[in-house]
Amino acid sequence: MKAKLLSYIPRSTIQSYKLDWKNQLPHLSYTFAIESISRTCSHQLVRHRVASFSQQSQRYITVKRLSEKIVIPPTIKDVNIVNEFIKSSSNTYEQLVEKGVPKEDARFFLPNATETSLLMTMDGKSLAHFFGLRCCNRAQWEIRSLANSMLEQVRKVEPEIFNRIGPYCYQLGYCPEGRFSCGEMQETIERYVRDNESTS
Repeated sequence: MKAKLLSYIPRSTIQSYKLDWKNQLPHLSYTFAIESISRTCSHQLVRHRVASFSQQSQRYITVKRLSEKIVIPPTIKDVNIVNEFIKSSSNTYEQLVEKGVPKEDARFFLPNATETSLLMTMDGKSLAHFFGLRCCNRAQWEIRSLANSMLEQVRKVEPEIFNRIGPYCYQLGYCPEGRFSCGEMQETIERYVRDNESTS
């Protein structure tokens, strides 16, 4: 998984309007190139509707060497089972394409573990919300890792804003998850404070 901040509208472009940092956020924009994430992760990303996405097509691009282009969760220790499934899925896909089935139909038999790449653009307010949800310990591991990588990058270019941003417990000082809390709020807040200090 790789995320790279490609471009952004710097805070300095709107500072003359005397807005506080929270009111500046909706007017700022951040574009990331995201590579080698699973389709599972991309499905979670596109739930953030106040964003623009351009995702690699499986309709026009033939998926080759599927076994080299999958994301395996770290909790899966027996990769032999996974490899058997991927081989079967890959064979099914390739045979369908060879028989003239359109790629857009053959892709139905590709797993959610298949890697994809995309461009994503979000305004600052939506990005702060994204980090609040997806940096949370309760978020799925892959999107949490992606969110933390993205947060690290925007903290470098806009520390005055994004050093205040992280999972909601860090932003708010309390956990909004209620009874679904991870139970590690204090440790999480301390970790994000340390991360701020190391990037400052």
